[in-house]
Amino acid sequence: MGKKAFVLDIAKCSGCYCCQLACKDEHCNNDFSPIAAPQPDIGQFWIKVNDYVNGSAPKVQVHYVPEMCNHCEKCPLLDMARDGDVYRREDGLVVIDSVKARGRKELAEACPYGAVYWNEELGLAQKCTGCAHLLDNGYAKPRCVEMCPTEALVFGDEDELQDLIVGATVMHPETGLGPRVYYRNIPGQFIAGLVYDPVEKEVVIGARVRAITGGKLYMTNTDEYGDFWFRDLAVGVFDVYIEAKGYKPKVFKGLHTTECINLGEIPLEKE
Repeated sequence: MGKKAFVLDIAKCSGCYCCQLACKDEHCNNDFSPIAAPQPDIGQFWIKVNDYVNGSAPKVQVHYVPEMCNHCEKCPLLDMARDGDVYRREDGLVVIDSVKARGRKELAEACPYGAVYWNEELGLAQKCTGCAHLLDNGYAKPRCVEMCPTEALVFGDEDELQDLIVGATVMHPETGLGPRVYYRNIPGQFIAGLVYDPVEKEVVIGARVRAITGGKLYMTNTDEYGDFWFRDLAVGVFDVYIEAKGYKPKVFKGLHTTECINLGEIPLEKE
């Protein structure tokens, strides 16, 4: 049996929260022990859609990232297991036994991704199971994947998903835990602005804009609204040069893209 994996394409995620709601619908008030005890109505999100808002108005970029248990190859909870209260299934999914693991709050504190929750009422650490109870009954997909209207979530054998996994990334790879939840098309940083003539009170169309970092050159031109964007940039230090016929050039030095940068409205002075 192949090891299961999730692939999430952030470019397809619309932030509709269907996956999050489907998980709640499947697990709240439903007991699938020993695979999963009921999920509380509030306080736990076995899959959680986080929104990321970057830049400043009007140059803003929003994207959504569903996050869940990564069912890591080197899951730290497995190292803490006692008498099978945490185990890995043949399909690779990591499960906390909802009967055997009662009272072990330390399990909820061991996940570096914060994907394990503590249910005070039940005295139980809980998390995403990959809907293992459904898979065991012939279903091909977890509920979150089944309910995704844009097919941003894909689930299957890791070996069969290699076309999607190649070039994808995982959350916090520095942990070295070998996550099996892969992400595609997470947006990078951006530098943007609007170029205009303060005397004519008109935008400057077709200005050449260059962004340079470490010898690498990015080029674009302002559009019919005077706007320019450099998207999906890596974190680094950039110098930006703006040039238009009949105007003095404008230079921005040492722009750090640890955050997305909106240079705002940029006036050009005529030569």
